Amino acid sequence: MERMVTRQVSASPIAVLLNANARSVDARVTEQIQGVVPAEHLFLSRCAEEAHRIADTVMRRGYGTVFTGGGDGTFVSWVNHILDRAERQESAPPRFGILPLGTGNAVAEMMGAKRNGLVEDLRRYLRGEVPFFRLLDLLVVEGRRTPFTGVGVDAAILNDYNWLRQRLAGTRLARLATGVRGYGLAIAVRSAPRQLAQRRPAYCEIANAGAPAWRLDAHGRRVGRPVERGELLYAGPCMLAAAGTVPYYGFGLKAFPFALARPGTMQLRVVSDIGVASLLWNVPRIWKGSFSHPGLLDFQVERVDLTFDRPVPLQVGGDAEGMRERVTFGMAPQSVEVVDFGTGPARAAA
Repeated sequence: MERMVTRQVSASPIAVLLNANARSVDARVTEQIQGVVPAEHLFLSRCAEEAHRIADTVMRRGYGTVFTGGGDGTFVSWVNHILDRAERQESAPPRFGILPLGTGNAVAEMMGAKRNGLVEDLRRYLRGEVPFFRLLDLLVVEGRRTPFTGVGVDAAILNDYNWLRQRLAGTRLARLATGVRGYGLAIAVRSAPRQLAQRRPAYCEIANAGAPAWRLDAHGRRVGRPVERGELLYAGPCMLAAAGTVPYYGFGLKAFPFALARPGTMQLRVVSDIGVASLLWNVPRIWKGSFSHPGLLDFQVERVDLTFDRPVPLQVGGDAEGMRERVTFGMAPQSVEVVDFGTGPARAAA
């Protein structure tokens, strides 16, 4: 059940927060945005210290809408900076908008924001032609709010991608290490060989730590009895345990096809032990979110504790966060409003 809202929005002022380190944030893009948004409302962040100062300014000025320009990591970072300040000040946070200018743009894909139309999207919003937004649930991992997270092979691939970019930086092959092509190359040269060489996946126990949880079938329907707080949802080998409140992982990969089924919950997806050959053979179905396999398990949960028998890589919002043996995924108490460019009046009224 999607929570779509139509509301009269204030056309101005808005703030645009750009990650100056993002791959697509260059002088041309900045100049284009400056043609739409006055310079005093455009902020570029290059480090954590600048981001903190900008977040303070955004809250002090009381912007109604804040557009973040970068990838999912940029969105996650700004949401946390701003919501932390809103909670401390006991004030309402702004609405968020997405300008897809990073490598992974899972939230932008859900909201219908297009990289090649971001300037026109801003113009449309300022003209009051986009009065639609979604209430986006977030989950919390180690105090950080995010629309998705994962431990295991997905975080390992992210680490391999970052390794590849560093190794090829400044060389003639650097262009091969960007975007989908870079992820594919990282999988081919590091992730897949390592997975083939591993004797076994890590052993994992996942315990329900919240409201009753449910196992989902291949169509997203609840099956069996509810799993009560303190009971195990799963115990066994684990290549991947990931959770999301949005369907996508970026690049159109529909990692959580049932994430929007029930507000206030996340979809937890566990890959127990599926052969690399089977995964590679089914890439098209995996990408579309239609892949099913006895080793692919889905749950609808509010909060879970995960324990592994050895350290495994963690990613939060597409950013690598090192290795963990224990981690908790829980729903954030507050959702955020996010501008939806892909919704028309008929769908919003439904």
